Amino acid sequence: MDGARRRRGAGGGAAGRATRAAGRPLSVRRLVVTVCLREPGVVLLPVERGGRARRLDAAAVLAELERVAARRGLGGHVQFREGCAGGCGAEGPNVDVTIYPEPPPDGRPDHVAVGWKTYVYSLATLDCLATVIDENLDAPRAKTRRRRRGR
Repeated sequence: MDGARRRRGAGGGAAGRATRAAGRPLSVRRLVVTVCLREPGVVLLPVERGGRARRLDAAAVLAELERVAARRGLGGHVQFREGCAGGCGAEGPNVDVTIYPEPPPDGRPDHVAVGWKTYVYSLATLDCLATVIDENLDAPRAKTRRRRRGR
């Protein structure tokens, strides 16, 4: 077995599977969502898709994101914390998401981020607040190349 294959395990792929509310399997990553409670301002946004838009300040954004994760059973995959999310110069609320790989079963979590996304002044552009979790929890799918047909 070569070194790279030994490090990632015999199976290769994602460490585990979970299902999204719609039932589609997804490749899970670990998220740390940071919301700055010091930022003034509100966003008008539904919490879930199809819901009624509500006025949410930073504290409400954090509380609602925690509830979304709890309802979906994502407690082991999504952590929340209060802290600077950037954008302190204007009204928020602002959210920062740090993305980590899911640890292997019985393995220690890796603390080296594989990605991040900030929602500084952009929460209002989302279709719902739950999008903060949805668009970051899925690991990107490997690009597949079409094979050329031989003639």
